[in-house]
Parts: sequence; structure tokens; C-alpha cells
Amino acid sequence: MKRVFILLYGVVCYLLFLAAFLYLIGFVGDLLVPRSVDRGNPSAGPGGWLANLGLVALFGLQHGLMARRPFKAWITRFIPSAMERSTFVLATVAVLTLLYTQWRPMPDVVWSVEHPVGRAVLHALFAAGFGIVLVSTFLIDHFDLFGLRQSWLGFRGKPYTKLRFTTRLFYRHVRHPLMLGFLIAFWATPTMTLGHLLFAGAMSCYIFVGIAMEERDLLRDDPQNYGAYRQTVPMILPLPRGRTAAAAVTAE
Repeated sequence: MKRVFILLYGVVCYLLFLAAFLYLIGFVGDLLVPRSVDRGNPSAGPGGWLANLGLVALFGLQHGLMARRPFKAWITRFIPSAMERSTFVLATVAVLTLLYTQWRPMPDVVWSVEHPVGRAVLHALFAAGFGIVLVSTFLIDHFDLFGLRQSWLGFRGKPYTKLRFTTRLFYRHVRHPLMLGFLIAFWATPTMTLGHLLFAGAMSCYIFVGIAMEERDLLRDDPQNYGAYRQTVPMILPLPRGRTAAAAVTAE
């Protein structure tokens, strides 16, 4: 019965995250959702920008804290290790839901691209950004990243084994293509409002902080292979830096 619960828990958390991710696309792009970065809630009054920053900071705190090894060691004292990643995913859904429902639009326009070609290019970049995010999750291991693999192994009574991935496709050109995809999606908009600018800027700051923490863990796990990979492949921008390392690196 316990194993069945672990599997069901993982599936439910994954489906909730899938819904939250799809809503994120609509939230950032102001597409088909009741509340977006630019619309839905009352506009932010004096000090509203501070509340919006607090929502992004809460997201960053949840991600930064729960992804670290000391927290994982602590929480698995109370829940099976097979549920740890799904719990992280569920907490992410909760924080994103809070952000979606409590975000206060700041509608003042910072820039607006009116030319049809320019707008089409920016819309295409927005779609490409989220496309890069989605493909990157499968290059790592989509189901491990969102807890389903751990739940399945727990259901079967098998221990978790860490994944290894080779530097294929996007990972041959940048070390963090998933984060690059988010950066493109957050900034590629034909109409940049003050609220969207605040969201994109704050999330970008978190992304670079998160990359720094993740790289520290990866270097600690495999200093030789990941160190060589880090020396030859750029972090975010796909600029030439010599031949891509072929060595496998350990995924978090």
C-alpha cells in the first residue's frame, strides 16, 4: 500500500506541475489565462513592486533551499526518499500558484514594438524559449527531474541511482540550456510593461544565483569531468570556447 501511495503521489505532483508550467507560459505571454504578468489583478499601487519582488524572492528561496543536499537529508527523515523530488515539485506548484494569484500588474509601458515583423520575431523567440526549456528537460531526464522516476523506483522497491548524461544537442553548446530557454522566454515580448520588466529582471537574477549553486554541487560531485566540461562549454551564451568536452557529467 505504501508503494502504491508513493507512485500516486508522484503522478499527482507531476500532473499539478504540468498544469502550473502551462499556466506559466500563459502568465508570461499573457495568453489564455485569467491572470497574467500584465492583467487580471488590480494594478500595483505604491509599494506594489515590493510585494511582487517578494513573490519572486519566495520562489527563489523555495527552489534554492529545497534543492540543496542538507534540506534533502533533513526532509527524508520524515518522508521516503522516493517522495523527496515530488515534494519539491509540489512545493514549486504551491509557490507558483501564489505568484500567479497575488501578482499585481504594473501596466506602464517601457517599450513597445509595433512593426508586425518585429512583433512576430519576438513572439517566435518567446515560443522558442519555452521550447528549449521543454526539450532540455528530456535531455537531462524529464521524468527524473520531476520526480516520476523516483516514484516508479519506489513503487518497484528499487533504490534510486543517479543519472549520468552526455553533452548532447544543446548541452554541446551551453551548460545550462534550460535556464537559457527561460531567459529568452521571459524577455522576448513585443510590449514590455514595468511589471513584466520587474518579473523578467528578478527571475533572471535568481537564475544566475541558482546556476552558481548548481555548479558548485556539480563540481563537488565530479570535479574532474565537470571541471573539464566547464572549461570548454560556456554557461549561457553559445559562444565558441574550444571543443566541447565529451565526458559525461552527473545530473543533480
